[in-house]
Amino acid sequence: MKFAASGMNVSIHLDPDAANAAATDCLADWLAHSSARNVMVAGGNTPLELYRRVAERGLKLSQLSVFALDEYVGVPLEEPRNCANLLRRCVADAWGIPRAQLFSVSSLERDALPSVREHERRIASAGGLDVIVLGLGENGHLGFNEPGSAENSVGRVLQLEPSSVEANRRWFGGDYAPSKGATVGLKTILAARHVLIMAYGERKTSAVKAMVEGVPDPQCPASFLQGHSDTSVFLDEAAASRLKQSDT
Repeated sequence: MKFAASGMNVSIHLDPDAANAAATDCLADWLAHSSARNVMVAGGNTPLELYRRVAERGLKLSQLSVFALDEYVGVPLEEPRNCANLLRRCVADAWGIPRAQLFSVSSLERDALPSVREHERRIASAGGLDVIVLGLGENGHLGFNEPGSAENSVGRVLQLEPSSVEANRRWFGGDYAPSKGATVGLKTILAARHVLIMAYGERKTSAVKAMVEGVPDPQCPASFLQGHSDTSVFLDEAAASRLKQSDT
């Protein structure tokens, strides 16, 4: 099922497998376009299957510069599950992009803030983002832009809400539970030319409803995507179950 809502192109699929197949078609088309140069990618569980499927396409993507969306703060640099290392394996290496063209943010607390500020300066100097891949937080966050984040917020280090800390604990299998995150700001995210965002499962129903049908509000940072000119939203039926359109 597809429909337009508040400027977003929303597609609802039976399950994550079907949603990932559709999202892969969309992302592969964007990446293969000759004008695509700068791509931002999210870590975490949700987009990993998307990245794997894009890799299977065997596209020629060595021209891309890839930027990490965010990073856990207080996790060792060598930890394989931090965003920098995850994206090096699952995006840069898997897509045939030289490692020198992957730009990430430091997970060390002393370096995180200057690192994310430099990250945004590099993106601006490169001409901004052509494509960004996002997951949707259970509380409506984008990257680590937690509820309360302003639409014009910039790169910074934030204290994370309990739901985000718990999600981090699950991601690291209890080995770490970072309570701070470094993230690019909503200003950079919303300036991307194409946005792809995914949300799967019952945990995301409230955030999906606020993002798609709520009034744009800092309490759901993802709701600011309603004002974006080209956002594609991929949902499974569980995540979309509270949307009015899903009833039809």
